[in-house]
Amino acid sequence: MKNKIKNFLKDKFLILKIRNRLSPTVQIEQRKLYLKYRELLKKKELPSVSETGYRVFSQFEEDGKLLFVFSVIGMKNKTFVEIGSDDGVNSNSANLYFNFAWRGLFIDGNSNSIKRGERFFNKYPHSWFYKPKFKCTKVTRENVNELIHEAGFQGEIGLLSIDIDGNDYWVWDAIDTISPEVVIIETHVEFGLNDIVVPYDPNYFYPGKHPVYHGASPVAMNKLANKKGYRLVGANELGFNFIFVKNGLADDMLPEVTVESLLTHPSVQEGYKTFEPIKDWVYDTPL
Repeated sequence: MKNKIKNFLKDKFLILKIRNRLSPTVQIEQRKLYLKYRELLKKKELPSVSETGYRVFSQFEEDGKLLFVFSVIGMKNKTFVEIGSDDGVNSNSANLYFNFAWRGLFIDGNSNSIKRGERFFNKYPHSWFYKPKFKCTKVTRENVNELIHEAGFQGEIGLLSIDIDGNDYWVWDAIDTISPEVVIIETHVEFGLNDIVVPYDPNYFYPGKHPVYHGASPVAMNKLANKKGYRLVGANELGFNFIFVKNGLADDMLPEVTVESLLTHPSVQEGYKTFEPIKDWVYDTPL
């Protein structure tokens, strides 16, 4: 009974917290913005990705930047896979689900988060949408393709989001069962412009041996993206969530940007200091 009451209160708090985000006004305004971007695309008068950020469901302003990117390349593959999704509500994919009728898969290793997400999306689906699928498990290089395939996703999709505070680089490197048009993935800006990746550890759990000793530098992540056929087009303002677009999709309208241009926020400079105690630890430079 205590757990039922606790879950009820958590769900109630979550609903109250995001009720305004589910209003028709929010949906209408975003669809108007989508159409505005499509008009600007025809006129070749688009803003830069850096000017388009805002938050509805995302942790930072990724919602706005992703909407802009998909306004430019189109939404022909309205499917997402989000690895490290928590409950799927405050995620990089929820805005596309609720306001643009996407469908997809949320994967997270926290069972409480997954249960909370399932309850929420069961209670507040759009009746004409497919409810998202949820999978509770730890994701590794060895199991990621099987997990995605077993959930019914393969081939071309619209968005892949990865944020697992650890093996993000290695998991993306291993993925081949899906071919996303856009990838948003966490990089470790504390590593600065060093070309380094923390060695793969399938048993890693944050914070590990040191809270900064995990993940891949922005330079290393960008090199992996290039190897897989993607270019860097933007990031969130804090610089750690990089947005990549598959080469051949609106190359002239979404030009490649440099890693350096995205690492300008004051917090990035502060983060470099936390790298000093571990700068001589073991790192890979796989490419």
